[in-house]
Amino acid sequence: MASGLFRSTAVVGGMTVISRLLGFVRDMVLARAFGAGMATDAFFVAFKLPNFFRRLFGENAFATAFVPVLTDYRERGDTEALHRLLGAVAGLLAVVAAGGAVAGMIAAPFLVRVLAPGFGGDAAKVALTADLLRLTFPYLLFITLVAFAGGILNAFGRFAVPAFTPVLLNVALIIAALWAAPAFETPVMALGWGVVAGGLLQLAFQVPALARRGLLPRPRWQPWHAGVRRIVRLMGPNVLSVSVAQISILVDTILASLLQEGSISFLYYSDRLVQFPVGVFGIALGTAILPALSGQVSRGEEAAYRATLDRGLRLIIIIGLPATAGLILLGGPILTTLFQYGAFTPATTALTYPSLAAYALGIVGTIGVKVTAPAFYSRQDTRTPMRAAAWAMGANVVLNFLLIGPLAHAGLALATSLAAFLNAGLLLGPLVAQGRFWPSPGWTGHLLRVAGALAALVAAGWAVTPAPGVWHAAGAGVRVAMLAGCVATAGVAYLGTAWLLGVSEVRALPRWLHQRFFDGPVGGR
Repeated sequence: MASGLFRSTAVVGGMTVISRLLGFVRDMVLARAFGAGMATDAFFVAFKLPNFFRRLFGENAFATAFVPVLTDYRERGDTEALHRLLGAVAGLLAVVAAGGAVAGMIAAPFLVRVLAPGFGGDAAKVALTADLLRLTFPYLLFITLVAFAGGILNAFGRFAVPAFTPVLLNVALIIAALWAAPAFETPVMALGWGVVAGGLLQLAFQVPALARRGLLPRPRWQPWHAGVRRIVRLMGPNVLSVSVAQISILVDTILASLLQEGSISFLYYSDRLVQFPVGVFGIALGTAILPALSGQVSRGEEAAYRATLDRGLRLIIIIGLPATAGLILLGGPILTTLFQYGAFTPATTALTYPSLAAYALGIVGTIGVKVTAPAFYSRQDTRTPMRAAAWAMGANVVLNFLLIGPLAHAGLALATSLAAFLNAGLLLGPLVAQGRFWPSPGWTGHLLRVAGALAALVAAGWAVTPAPGVWHAAGAGVRVAMLAGCVATAGVAYLGTAWLLGVSEVRALPRWLHQRFFDGPVGGR
């Protein structure tokens, strides 16, 4: 099971790397073309709202309710019942998502004033944001169905296609920014059309994968279907429990709109960088672990369930801590290399870095939630994660108001990070108390070995990183070369030290790579 979880996580992570790297290209294009000001603030607010509802209802809350129920139907072996469930869920999702998109388009001006109250004094900014919001809300329909299709494929162990799908949104936005924007009277409106096109492309990409496996649903309006009712019951608490991070980011946007112009953009670019390790590893691990745990619960394999959780938590430490250290150590050079061109100035970099460092501090907690929450969802227990998320969200709001004064937008990011750790801790505690998880022998040694490798990473990275002035003066090619050298040096120091100290997951990596590329395909294809 451990190797299966590793393979599934690696497949999703590998596809996500492609998407995230292209996402950086997208953000570099946006930063160069639009910088951090009124246009980008308006677009990020407009895109954030349908994206928020997508994550709230169409992806996170839905997936964590849908996959365990679908897995249960799959384990029964009744193909006809399985297809009836898929058709009923597809029909309900299409109607609800379409209705939500229409409602959002109608209420756009009101939503802008609620979610970005700081825009209220600038009528042009409010109008631009409302226009963008009307344009981007249909994305909610497309991406909700994309999440549904991805949930089906993930439940059947097919991870690669859903993980690659986000690449298409990045492609659409890059095309919109580079080639479509100059043709618009208001160039940023091209990005709104790019969002809609990206959603449609993602849905079209998943359909053949479902059809090839005989899993393409035929939508039916059957909200009374027993499986649909189970999913809806589970989704209710899930809406809060799995989306506390998204709610926190939305609150950050509201408060950031009250700060200096560009604060929303500072948080956006910071979050995008932090979402690279969270997306590549955290979401990949969470995506892979939910079907695994759900299947083990259905089969009554409690020992395997505990072993899967243990391996997931060990992987969090191995990846999350170096990601945190690397972003804090190299955050300035990364921002300079990726974004500091054209309208994105050295002053913008200096203002963005504090929020990047603050978000980076929460990586382990954020990924921890993505592993511990599925442990409850696999048992169709949504109340425990809901309570943990409620406490974490409340703490986040309090911390926002305590930290925004002295730290401005960086305080909002730090509050989000601290709330993530609280959420993860409130989930891990009940798992231990209920006997669902107990650390396997060797955890203390594991932590000490990872700490040693982490010290090597920091020392090596610090030694080879040039002073800030060197980065600012260098051209794009030199910046990329210097950053690649710093990352490679720190990465080799970490992995080499981990290997020497005997971190088992690192020592297993060459064997997995050999199997992956020389012994035939594994998992997810």
